[in-house]
Amino acid sequence: MPRIRPGRVRTKNTNRRAPLLLSSMAPEDFNVRPDEMKSIACPDCRTWRRVMGDKVLKIREHCISDKVAEGEKHTLCPGTDQVVEVDIDVRRWQARQNRLLRDAMPQDNRRAAQQFYKPLPAPAAPVSRITAEVTLETTRQSYLAHRKGCIRCVGGRHCTDGGILARRYVLALQEEPARREAREQLERQERRDTRKQAEQWPALRKEQWAKRGGEAVEKANNRCSERTSGSLSEFRGPRLPLAPQDVEAHERRQAELGKRYARRNPATSAA
Repeated sequence: MPRIRPGRVRTKNTNRRAPLLLSSMAPEDFNVRPDEMKSIACPDCRTWRRVMGDKVLKIREHCISDKVAEGEKHTLCPGTDQVVEVDIDVRRWQARQNRLLRDAMPQDNRRAAQQFYKPLPAPAAPVSRITAEVTLETTRQSYLAHRKGCIRCVGGRHCTDGGILARRYVLALQEEPARREAREQLERQERRDTRKQAEQWPALRKEQWAKRGGEAVEKANNRCSERTSGSLSEFRGPRLPLAPQDVEAHERRQAELGKRYARRNPATSAA
């Protein structure tokens, strides 16, 4: 990392003004961060200038106009060699500046002051401690996979996990005949239930037809015939009224609605 050359005041002259106190300026008009170059907005010309010096801080010599190279007259700013006095708490000022920068940042780019890290997942349990359905094939595959990757399981010797898997495999071998017999018995019971249901199906179907069929249903179907236009059905509902029950109230209501319509649409009413 390159060494930062400290600023050096080449003159002892000042502008003979009272020292400029940073506490009298706005916090955003100066920069006194420890790891950055000190700078300040000159109170006279309102341009950012470098602050020189280690013990005695002064604003660097500068012109009023920035267009001297274009031919304008070189005129020193009255704020040249202005003594600056740091009478503030730099840490508190820096914390406030960071807070202002964070508030001015767009919401999508903000980051929380405290970072919350996702916890690391717990390591997977060994195969020997996993409680799952125990079958002859699963225990055999688990035992062989462990023997292939374990350096301590050699010959007839086993590690702790290897011994557990070996005993589990032997137990599955011993229980396999009883398990096979129970599986065959269950399959025979399922075949008997299927055959019994197939034998009972014709009688069940005949019972359903008898319940939902018969002479009553046949007579009802025979009564269905096309109706001539204008005829009334025996399933018709109550008679609907064709005239209002209170004639006077109906006429008053109609007159009131007519007046409202005339007020809203005078052109249509006049026509």
